[in-house]
Amino acid sequence: MDPGRLVAVGDSFTEGVGDPHLRYPNGYRGWADRLARQLGRADPRWEYANLALRSKRIDAVLAEQLPAALALRPTVATFFAGGNDLLAVRADVDGVLDHYERAVAALAGTGAAVVVFTAFDPRMTALLEPLTRRARAMNAGIRDIADEHDALVVDHARLREFDDPRLWAPDRLHMSRWGHKRMAAAVLREIGVPHTLHLRRLTDPPPPTRWTRAVADEARFVRDEVVPLVRRRVTGRSSADTADPKWPDPVRPADGLKRLARERSAPLRGAPATVQPSTKVGR
Repeated sequence: MDPGRLVAVGDSFTEGVGDPHLRYPNGYRGWADRLARQLGRADPRWEYANLALRSKRIDAVLAEQLPAALALRPTVATFFAGGNDLLAVRADVDGVLDHYERAVAALAGTGAAVVVFTAFDPRMTALLEPLTRRARAMNAGIRDIADEHDALVVDHARLREFDDPRLWAPDRLHMSRWGHKRMAAAVLREIGVPHTLHLRRLTDPPPPTRWTRAVADEARFVRDEVVPLVRRRVTGRSSADTADPKWPDPVRPADGLKRLARERSAPLRGAPATVQPSTKVGR
Protein backbone atom coordinates (compact mmCIF):
# COMPACT_ATOMS: atom_id res chain seq x y z
CA MET A 1 0.00 0.00 0.00
CA ASP A 2 1.35 3.42 -0.94
CA PRO A 3 1.91 5.80 2.00
CA GLY A 4 -0.84 8.26 2.75
CA ARG A 5 -3.00 9.38 5.66
CA LEU A 6 -4.72 7.13 8.18
CA VAL A 7 -7.78 8.64 9.90
CA ALA A 8 -9.49 6.76 12.74
CA VAL A 9 -13.09 7.51 13.72
CA GLY A 10 -15.20 6.04 16.51
CA ASP A 11 -15.53 5.47 20.24
CA SER A 12 -13.41 3.92 23.01
CA PHE A 13 -12.68 0.86 20.87
CA THR A 14 -10.57 3.12 18.64
CA GLU A 15 -9.44 5.58 21.30
CA GLY A 16 -7.65 2.69 23.01
CA VAL A 17 -9.49 2.22 26.31
CA GLY A 18 -8.19 -0.88 28.10
CA ASP A 19 -4.59 -0.23 26.98
CA PRO A 20 -3.36 2.37 29.49
CA HIS A 21 -0.17 4.28 28.79
CA LEU A 22 0.46 7.62 30.47
CA ARG A 23 2.83 8.83 27.74
CA TYR A 24 0.06 8.83 25.15
CA PRO A 25 -2.74 11.41 24.84
CA ASN A 26 -5.72 10.70 27.11
CA GLY A 27 -3.67 8.08 28.92
CA TYR A 28 -4.27 5.32 26.36
CA ARG A 29 -2.36 3.74 23.51
CA GLY A 30 -4.60 1.21 21.72
CA TRP A 31 -4.64 -0.63 18.43
CA ALA A 32 -4.95 2.47 16.22
CA ASP A 33 -1.79 4.07 17.62
CA ARG A 34 0.02 0.75 17.24
CA LEU A 35 -1.25 0.44 13.68
CA ALA A 36 -0.07 3.96 12.87
CA ARG A 37 3.36 3.26 14.34
CA GLN A 38 3.72 0.17 12.17
CA LEU A 39 2.75 2.14 9.09
CA GLY A 40 5.32 4.78 10.00
CA ARG A 41 7.98 2.11 10.27
CA ALA A 42 7.00 0.72 6.88
CA ASP A 43 7.23 4.19 5.32
CA PRO A 44 7.97 7.43 7.23
CA ARG A 45 5.69 9.42 4.91
CA TRP A 46 2.53 8.02 6.55
CA GLU A 47 0.37 10.50 8.47
CA TYR A 48 -2.15 9.70 11.20
CA ALA A 49 -5.13 11.33 12.90
CA ASN A 50 -7.37 9.77 15.54
CA LEU A 51 -10.66 11.52 16.29
CA ALA A 52 -12.25 8.76 18.39
CA LEU A 53 -13.61 9.40 21.90
CA ARG A 54 -14.97 7.03 24.53
CA SER A 55 -18.68 6.84 25.32
CA LYS A 56 -19.76 8.51 22.09
CA ARG A 57 -22.95 7.24 20.51
CA ILE A 58 -23.09 6.89 16.77
CA ASP A 59 -25.07 10.09 16.13
CA ALA A 60 -22.45 12.08 18.05
CA VAL A 61 -19.65 10.39 16.10
CA LEU A 62 -21.27 11.41 12.82
CA ALA A 63 -21.92 14.96 14.02
CA GLU A 64 -18.59 15.61 15.75
CA GLN A 65 -16.02 13.43 13.98
CA LEU A 66 -17.18 12.61 10.47
CA PRO A 67 -16.96 16.15 9.00
CA ALA A 68 -13.42 16.52 10.34
CA ALA A 69 -12.45 13.09 9.01
CA LEU A 70 -13.75 13.92 5.54
CA ALA A 71 -11.90 17.25 5.56
CA LEU A 72 -8.64 15.40 6.29
CA ARG A 73 -8.98 13.48 2.99
CA PRO A 74 -7.87 10.09 4.30
CA THR A 75 -6.11 7.42 2.30
CA VAL A 76 -7.22 4.81 4.83
CA ALA A 77 -10.17 5.44 7.16
CA THR A 78 -11.16 3.15 10.01
CA PHE A 79 -14.67 3.35 11.42
CA PHE A 80 -16.47 1.69 14.28
CA ALA A 81 -19.26 3.13 16.38
CA GLY A 82 -22.58 1.99 17.76
CA GLY A 83 -21.35 -0.04 20.70
CA ASN A 84 -22.57 2.56 23.16
CA ASP A 85 -25.96 2.58 21.47
CA LEU A 86 -26.21 -1.18 21.97
CA LEU A 87 -25.54 -0.67 25.69
CA ALA A 88 -28.55 1.62 26.08
CA VAL A 89 -31.61 0.38 27.94
CA ARG A 90 -33.51 0.56 24.66
CA ALA A 91 -31.53 0.16 21.46
CA ASP A 92 -32.67 0.82 17.90
CA VAL A 93 -30.32 -1.45 15.95
CA ASP A 94 -31.82 -0.49 12.59
CA GLY A 95 -31.34 3.18 13.40
CA VAL A 96 -27.73 2.55 14.40
CA LEU A 97 -27.09 0.74 11.12
CA ASP A 98 -28.62 3.62 9.14
CA HIS A 99 -26.08 5.97 10.74
CA TYR A 100 -23.33 3.43 10.20
CA GLU A 101 -24.05 3.19 6.47
CA ARG A 102 -24.13 6.99 6.13
CA ALA A 103 -20.65 7.19 7.65
CA VAL A 104 -19.17 4.38 5.57
CA ALA A 105 -20.68 5.77 2.38
CA ALA A 106 -19.28 9.23 3.10
CA LEU A 107 -15.80 7.91 3.89
CA ALA A 108 -15.78 5.63 0.86
CA GLY A 109 -16.85 8.61 -1.25
CA THR A 110 -13.50 10.28 -0.56
CA GLY A 111 -11.72 7.45 -2.36
CA ALA A 112 -10.26 6.14 0.90
CA ALA A 113 -9.88 2.47 1.70
CA VAL A 114 -12.43 2.06 4.50
CA VAL A 115 -11.93 -0.49 7.27
CA VAL A 116 -14.88 -1.43 9.47
CA PHE A 117 -15.22 -3.84 12.38
CA THR A 118 -17.83 -6.18 13.72
CA ALA A 119 -18.42 -6.24 17.46
CA PHE A 120 -17.16 -9.23 19.39
CA ASP A 121 -19.89 -11.52 20.73
CA PRO A 122 -20.01 -10.58 24.43
CA ARG A 123 -20.17 -14.00 26.06
CA MET A 124 -20.69 -12.60 29.52
CA THR A 125 -23.10 -12.90 32.37
CA ALA A 126 -26.66 -13.95 31.48
CA LEU A 127 -27.74 -10.48 32.61
CA LEU A 128 -26.30 -9.14 29.35
CA GLU A 129 -27.85 -11.68 26.97
CA PRO A 130 -29.89 -8.91 25.25
CA LEU A 131 -26.59 -7.22 24.37
CA THR A 132 -25.39 -10.40 22.67
CA ARG A 133 -28.50 -10.56 20.49
CA ARG A 134 -28.15 -6.88 19.56
CA ALA A 135 -24.48 -7.30 18.70
CA ARG A 136 -25.19 -10.23 16.38
CA ALA A 137 -27.92 -8.29 14.57
CA MET A 138 -25.63 -5.29 14.21
CA ASN A 139 -22.74 -7.44 12.95
CA ALA A 140 -24.91 -8.88 10.19
CA GLY A 141 -25.78 -5.35 9.13
CA ILE A 142 -22.15 -4.21 9.20
CA ARG A 143 -21.12 -7.06 6.90
CA ASP A 144 -23.87 -6.07 4.45
CA ILE A 145 -22.81 -2.40 4.57
CA ALA A 146 -19.19 -3.38 3.90
CA ASP A 147 -20.24 -5.42 0.87
CA GLU A 148 -22.33 -2.54 -0.45
CA HIS A 149 -19.49 0.00 -0.21
CA ASP A 150 -16.45 -2.24 -0.86
CA ALA A 151 -15.15 -1.70 2.66
CA LEU A 152 -12.65 -4.02 4.32
CA VAL A 153 -13.99 -5.92 7.32
CA VAL A 154 -12.03 -6.91 10.39
CA ASP A 155 -14.53 -9.48 11.62
CA HIS A 156 -13.86 -9.27 15.32
CA ALA A 157 -16.80 -11.55 16.06
CA ARG A 158 -15.05 -14.37 14.19
CA LEU A 159 -11.58 -13.85 15.70
CA ARG A 160 -12.11 -16.60 18.23
CA GLU A 161 -8.71 -16.12 19.87
CA PHE A 162 -10.52 -13.28 21.64
CA ASP A 163 -12.35 -15.91 23.65
CA ASP A 164 -9.21 -15.85 25.79
CA PRO A 165 -9.88 -13.61 28.82
CA ARG A 166 -6.29 -12.38 28.76
CA LEU A 167 -7.17 -10.29 25.70
CA TRP A 168 -9.77 -8.32 27.66
CA ALA A 169 -9.66 -5.60 30.29
CA PRO A 170 -11.36 -6.21 33.67
CA ASP A 171 -14.61 -4.62 32.44
CA ARG A 172 -14.88 -7.34 29.72
CA LEU A 173 -16.01 -4.70 27.23
CA HIS A 174 -12.64 -3.27 26.21
CA MET A 175 -9.58 -5.09 24.97
CA SER A 176 -6.48 -5.37 27.13
CA ARG A 177 -3.03 -4.31 25.93
CA TRP A 178 -2.55 -7.78 24.42
CA GLY A 179 -5.95 -7.56 22.76
CA HIS A 180 -5.19 -4.16 21.24
CA LYS A 181 -1.93 -5.54 19.85
CA ARG A 182 -3.79 -8.38 18.18
CA MET A 183 -6.36 -5.99 16.77
CA ALA A 184 -3.61 -3.83 15.25
CA ALA A 185 -2.14 -6.96 13.68
CA ALA A 186 -5.56 -7.94 12.31
CA VAL A 187 -5.99 -4.55 10.62
CA LEU A 188 -2.50 -4.68 9.16
CA ARG A 189 -3.24 -8.12 7.71
CA GLU A 190 -6.47 -6.80 6.20
CA ILE A 191 -4.75 -3.88 4.45
CA GLY A 192 -1.77 -6.01 3.42
CA VAL A 193 1.03 -4.39 5.44
CA PRO A 194 3.60 -6.60 7.25
CA HIS A 195 4.19 -5.87 10.92
CA THR A 196 6.77 -6.38 13.66
CA LEU A 197 4.31 -6.56 16.57
CA HIS A 198 5.15 -9.12 19.23
CA LEU A 199 1.95 -11.03 19.96
CA ARG A 200 1.72 -13.02 23.15
CA ARG A 201 1.31 -16.74 22.53
CA LEU A 202 -2.03 -18.08 23.65
CA THR A 203 -1.26 -21.77 23.19
CA ASP A 204 -1.14 -22.28 26.95
CA PRO A 205 -4.66 -21.81 28.33
CA PRO A 206 -5.10 -19.68 31.45
CA PRO A 207 -5.16 -21.71 34.65
CA PRO A 208 -8.60 -23.07 35.60
CA THR A 209 -10.59 -21.11 38.15
CA ARG A 210 -12.25 -22.85 41.08
CA TRP A 211 -16.02 -22.53 41.02
CA THR A 212 -16.07 -20.57 44.27
CA ARG A 213 -13.63 -18.06 42.81
CA ALA A 214 -15.62 -17.92 39.57
CA VAL A 215 -18.83 -17.10 41.45
CA ALA A 216 -17.04 -14.42 43.48
CA ASP A 217 -15.50 -12.95 40.33
CA GLU A 218 -18.88 -12.83 38.61
CA ALA A 219 -20.45 -11.06 41.57
CA ARG A 220 -17.59 -8.57 41.64
CA PHE A 221 -17.95 -7.98 37.90
CA VAL A 222 -21.66 -7.21 38.26
CA ARG A 223 -21.03 -4.91 41.24
CA ASP A 224 -17.98 -3.06 39.88
CA GLU A 225 -18.71 -3.02 36.15
CA VAL A 226 -22.32 -3.77 35.23
CA VAL A 227 -24.03 -1.65 37.91
CA PRO A 228 -21.85 1.47 37.26
CA LEU A 229 -22.36 0.97 33.52
CA VAL A 230 -26.13 0.98 33.90
CA ARG A 231 -25.92 4.01 36.19
CA ARG A 232 -23.91 5.94 33.59
CA ARG A 233 -26.39 5.03 30.89
CA VAL A 234 -29.32 6.22 32.99
CA THR A 235 -27.68 9.51 34.04
CA GLY A 236 -26.05 10.22 30.67
CA ARG A 237 -22.73 11.09 32.33
CA SER A 238 -19.50 10.43 30.46
CA SER A 239 -15.82 11.23 30.97
CA ALA A 240 -15.72 12.07 27.25
CA ASP A 241 -17.61 15.27 28.07
CA THR A 242 -14.31 16.85 29.16
CA ALA A 243 -11.91 14.93 26.86
CA ASP A 244 -10.45 15.84 23.48
CA PRO A 245 -9.51 13.54 20.58
CA LYS A 246 -6.03 12.04 20.87
CA TRP A 247 -4.68 13.13 17.51
CA PRO A 248 -7.08 15.67 15.95
CA ASP A 249 -4.42 16.99 13.56
CA PRO A 250 -2.33 14.69 11.37
CA VAL A 251 1.05 13.64 12.73
CA ARG A 252 3.83 11.49 11.33
CA PRO A 253 4.04 8.31 13.44
CA ALA A 254 7.60 7.79 12.26
CA ASP A 255 8.56 10.77 14.43
CA GLY A 256 7.51 8.79 17.53
CA LEU A 257 4.05 9.17 19.02
CA LYS A 258 5.30 9.46 22.60
CA ARG A 259 7.64 12.29 21.62
CA LEU A 260 4.91 14.00 19.62
CA ALA A 261 2.53 13.75 22.58
CA ARG A 262 5.15 15.26 24.87
CA GLU A 263 5.83 18.13 22.49
CA ARG A 264 2.13 18.81 22.00
CA SER A 265 1.35 18.93 25.71
CA ALA A 266 4.37 20.98 26.80
CA PRO A 267 3.19 24.37 25.47
CA LEU A 268 -0.22 23.88 27.08
CA ARG A 269 0.73 22.53 30.48
CA GLY A 270 4.47 22.82 30.72
CA ALA A 271 4.68 19.04 31.22
CA PRO A 272 3.62 15.78 29.59
CA ALA A 273 -0.04 14.80 29.87
CA THR A 274 -0.81 12.64 32.86
CA VAL A 275 -4.44 11.69 32.34
CA GLN A 276 -5.24 8.80 34.64
CA PRO A 277 -6.73 5.95 32.59
CA SER A 278 -9.80 4.03 33.65
CA THR A 279 -11.56 1.08 32.05
CA LYS A 280 -14.93 2.14 33.54
CA VAL A 281 -15.90 4.76 31.04
CA GLY A 282 -18.04 3.07 28.41
CA ARG A 283 -17.00 2.17 24.90
